Amino acid sequence: MDASIDEADIFPEAAFADETLPEEVLGEGEVEETGEEEAVPSSKRRRRGRRGGKSHRKAQALPESEALSEEPALTDREEPEVRSDARSEAGVRHANKRRMYISILPGEQVEVAITSNGILDEYYLDMLHQKKLKGNIYRGIIVNIDINLQAAFVDFGAEKNGFLQIDEIHPEYYTSSQEFVRGKKYPPIQNVLRLGQEVLVQVVKEPNGSKGAFLTTWISLAGRFLVLTPGQEQIGISRKVNDEGERHRLRELMNGIDPGDDLGVIVRTVSAGVTQATLKNDLAYLKRTWNEVRRHATGVTAPACVYREPGLPERAVRDYLTDDVCEIWVDNADIAGRIRDTVAMLFPQKKDLVRVHNDARHSLWERFNLRRQLDQIYSREVLMPSGGRLVFDQTEALMAIDINSGKISCKGNFENMAFKTNMEAAETIARQLKLRDIGGQVVIDFIEMREHKHVLEVERTLRNAMKNDKARHDVARMSSFGLLELVRQRTGTSAISISMEPCPACGGTGLRRNLEWQSLQALRDIARLLRSRATSPCRYEMTQELGLYVLNHKRDSLKELEKQYGKNIEIIIRP
Repeated sequence: MDASIDEADIFPEAAFADETLPEEVLGEGEVEETGEEEAVPSSKRRRRGRRGGKSHRKAQALPESEALSEEPALTDREEPEVRSDARSEAGVRHANKRRMYISILPGEQVEVAITSNGILDEYYLDMLHQKKLKGNIYRGIIVNIDINLQAAFVDFGAEKNGFLQIDEIHPEYYTSSQEFVRGKKYPPIQNVLRLGQEVLVQVVKEPNGSKGAFLTTWISLAGRFLVLTPGQEQIGISRKVNDEGERHRLRELMNGIDPGDDLGVIVRTVSAGVTQATLKNDLAYLKRTWNEVRRHATGVTAPACVYREPGLPERAVRDYLTDDVCEIWVDNADIAGRIRDTVAMLFPQKKDLVRVHNDARHSLWERFNLRRQLDQIYSREVLMPSGGRLVFDQTEALMAIDINSGKISCKGNFENMAFKTNMEAAETIARQLKLRDIGGQVVIDFIEMREHKHVLEVERTLRNAMKNDKARHDVARMSSFGLLELVRQRTGTSAISISMEPCPACGGTGLRRNLEWQSLQALRDIARLLRSRATSPCRYEMTQELGLYVLNHKRDSLKELEKQYGKNIEIIIRP
């Protein structure tokens, strides 16, 4: 049976990419879309499991123009793998290609960046002391069942218990009398699971704040070309394989491949052009992995991990080494060797793409002029090439993005200026949403335009710019006030949440009491101390900034307090 599958729906397409679970087949070639993030509208779908059950799933700023300078010339010392006489030709040949950069801080951090024509397109960060859970498979224990939520809490060995909803429970856990309850989509969870029961679960969403990880019993394993879906006897082809001839070829190839009993397969986009032997090899690898998972699961005491996703460098190569990637730069020789082996196994003809950056004078990001673009990810403001700027403000409920025209000018024509700024902003916002992994509700305050055709063009530009975003998203229409709302799936743990924390001084608001207010509060505290202490002098500590302000602007008030209480006041500067 063949079905069209949206590859963004495959999980784990890569834990690296933090994508969602496989789409389910509704009928011959018919698939509905769904979302993982609660803020993203979900549509219902059906799954066919081993027992015929059904399920559905809920789903200072730098201008980019300065950041996009040309990559510097390579040297023989820095690039021993490539002959100097071929280097200039390769540079011309790959002028419009994508490049992958992998930076390693051994034992601490892994960074992966992907550029298109020198523009930062994707960025991923792993802090090795923060263990990634998504994609891992665990044997867990049911520790609580919430009837109101129709969900169970599972102890799978993490700090917080995982969350398992009724629609994430495979029909193999149902009894025959529970499968077909007339008029009900699922049986009550209390009739499906029991306290102390052991379940095999996979993490589909990382823990976030006070919330534990989201779990599923619909297991899936990603290879380079295929995704194995145990318990789902189907063969699907990614919807992103657009060419009908290629779809037909892949369908014919898969007709000659038997996944095995109770196993399903989804053909990934990168399978376009590969041979049947390559697909069979990938399937054999996935089946060996699944058999190892099952063997390990039967031999451990819950809670325990039975499968762990590969490291970020290997996942990056597995999921993002496409035909248009012309170079893979790595700044660690040992890791480069491992990556070269992985590339040689997946794409023997591409093994020479791996190159080592060994320039001790400059970091990998400095050499290829990527540092400024990376810094933009963490900046509240992003300057656009034409002089306009975007301002990102995260609230508890949503992300607000404001657009300012800045230095953009269209010879006094406000409508043209607004249109030009909004068009540029639409493309920049789409890229920043992906780089920052912004999830949930997003409200964009575009500059108001009067002409309806301009409004439609900006909406179209934003949607087109987000087509390559693998996270689920839904873009609404622009209001008469220039506000456009969209929702986007939060795919994982963003670089911002990994590497930043709220300011202890402002509590994350970005604001603090001004010096005038602080000085008045200090005078109140000093007066209270003078009233409560019999000894003199009265000592009061404050920061250097506040101390200078008080001594320069509130000296008369200090003298009045000394005169009123008959005691000396000493201002002590806090070190």
